[in-house]
Amino acid sequence: MAKRTDALESILKDLQGASADIEATAVVSVDGLVIASALPAGVEEDRVAAMSAAMLSLGERTAAELGRGTLDQVFIKGADGYVVLMSAGRESVLTALAREDAKLGLIFLDMQRTAEEIEKVV
Repeated sequence: MAKRTDALESILKDLQGASADIEATAVVSVDGLVIASALPAGVEEDRVAAMSAAMLSLGERTAAELGRGTLDQVFIKGADGYVVLMSAGRESVLTALAREDAKLGLIFLDMQRTAEEIEKVV
């Protein structure tokens, strides 16, 4: 279990290193528990995990009910930046917090690659 967590934390750090626009990342289970994170001090892991799982679940239901196909990502834009959630396998969610002036296309690409890596570990 510790090796898996270490591997996931390394993957998250690599993602943040690939893009200066990404400020924080986490991998959470679909039931809202933290699996691994690289969050700044003062950010509550449990809160991020619970909200990420809830948003992904709601996004999946919305996409299915409205005939939009399978969910690719949930994207939230706030005044101070973005929250992007992406499925990382059947049992986990990749969450990233990005700056308000982030280059979103690159973030989406980096997150997709990272989600594929996470899926292999989880």
